[in-house]
Amino acid sequence: MNLKLEMIVLPVSDIGRAKAFYEKVGFRLDVDYTANNEFRVVHFTPPGSECSIIFGEGMTPIAPGSFQGLYLIVSDIEEARAELVGRGIEVGEIFHDAGGLLHHGHEGGDVTHRGPGQERLAGLHPERASYGSYLTFSDPDGNGWVLQEVSQRLPGR
Repeated sequence: MNLKLEMIVLPVSDIGRAKAFYEKVGFRLDVDYTANNEFRVVHFTPPGSECSIIFGEGMTPIAPGSFQGLYLIVSDIEEARAELVGRGIEVGEIFHDAGGLLHHGHEGGDVTHRGPGQERLAGLHPERASYGSYLTFSDPDGNGWVLQEVSQRLPGR
């Protein structure tokens, strides 16, 4: 059986502000549909992704800003950072993990993906290893995104 992750329901407090932000980031607006005062859905897809995000009115009871560690994969993290900065998005500096190629999460909220002893070091991974370099940014509600550089996929991916 094949299972494909299709959509993530993102908790936001202000639909218009979130819509403007994700347009600025460069996500493609797929749908903005209002059924009535109690239901509106806004659907965006990151460039090159098969998985989308949706948010709106009547979508989720989850607190705005509570999602952390939403990963976006890029082939060149320096290029991606420059593009986001050029679009006016506040992003963190590029970093890597002192202990190797471990998943590194966003620092917002109560959630990180760090294991004991993991330490962030400034700059690109020293060998520019695939899965080794990261940067983070947040939407206006504090939902945290992680960009991870992947130039060569691990087997089975």
